[in-house]
Amino acid sequence: MNNGNHRGRKRRSRRGTNRAIVIIIILLAIIVGGVSFVIHYQDSRDYSALNTQDKKSKQIKIKAGADADQIADKLDKAKLLRSKSAFTHYVAANNISNLKSGYYLFAPSDTVADMVKTLQSGGASSPLNNQETVTVREGETIDDIATEVNNKTKFTKAEFLKAVNDKAFFNRLKDAYPGLLDSETSSEQAKDIRYRLEGYLYPATYNWKDANNVRELVNQMVAQSYIQLKDRFKSIKDSGLTVHEMLTVASLVEREGVDQTSRQTIAGVFLNRIDDKMPLQSDVATKYAMKTNKPNLTNKDVQSKNPYNLYRYSGFGPGPLNNPSLEAIDAVLNPSDRDKQYLYFVANLKTGKVYYSANYDEHLGKTDDVQDANDAVGNANNN
Repeated sequence: MNNGNHRGRKRRSRRGTNRAIVIIIILLAIIVGGVSFVIHYQDSRDYSALNTQDKKSKQIKIKAGADADQIADKLDKAKLLRSKSAFTHYVAANNISNLKSGYYLFAPSDTVADMVKTLQSGGASSPLNNQETVTVREGETIDDIATEVNNKTKFTKAEFLKAVNDKAFFNRLKDAYPGLLDSETSSEQAKDIRYRLEGYLYPATYNWKDANNVRELVNQMVAQSYIQLKDRFKSIKDSGLTVHEMLTVASLVEREGVDQTSRQTIAGVFLNRIDDKMPLQSDVATKYAMKTNKPNLTNKDVQSKNPYNLYRYSGFGPGPLNNPSLEAIDAVLNPSDRDKQYLYFVANLKTGKVYYSANYDEHLGKTDDVQDANDAVGNANNN
């Protein structure tokens, strides 16, 4: 009897041990699966650029009928994407189905939103010879454009910068494109404008070999702005803004928004602040003032006395801070959620999600919530 009971206890003990091992294995599998899911979830919602400092363009051909997965694979193989899953998630989350074929120039500094927006516009029908074209990208400053002109054309950076600030040339453009440049010198702070044509060089790809001199190249860019904006002059007037003021807000919206929905809401925030005579308080403006691209500004930075620092000064400032896209312009002309009286917003720099607030205390709480993520992005870019 005793020996039988002893053997029974040993069998039960082994069964108990085996059961415990199975449970541990299951728990480990759940934990590993959970961690993998969280990592994949975060990765698929991080729409940031692969390398914000690498602006060297690569030519990509997208075939007709290519879906988001195929395009993501193409961009990833060209070492242009930080995450394929982020690209496909962005397309799906925003219900985008009009990605077009053609030849494109992309750089590792382009965000997923930038690439998708360009793909929606459509590519060139023939290969883009990097030696014959200059691309003005959405949200680029004149300094950025001048650098590319210097690197890719027979014209120098100094020649380009001189042309965009030449008063006589500006007046000829003003006459050639009525309604476009009329309000550029009408603001109180016009005397502080860094570049007369900042905001008026339309984002597109231009064949510089068609230009006999640098002014002809600049003229191509201004002419394209006129073509895109002339049908919107009435809407701009109806909005109560001048073309110059509208482009100023659009240049902020271009860099602050991550998709058209956020652009429209952010435009509403800026317009609400203008109506309330509050400073616009945009990092984009302060970075332009200081000629810096660092992700996070200090308290000292936002106290800069540069007239473009819209933390310190209210109103629109001297003018546009970059050259905005048509999408950013349309967001200003069709702002959303103004009835919610939003006056503040803060973005999670890692995920791209934007949080809005109607009062300062609520804004401080949301800023605290994203601080760790934003600090991490800032530290990564500084390394």
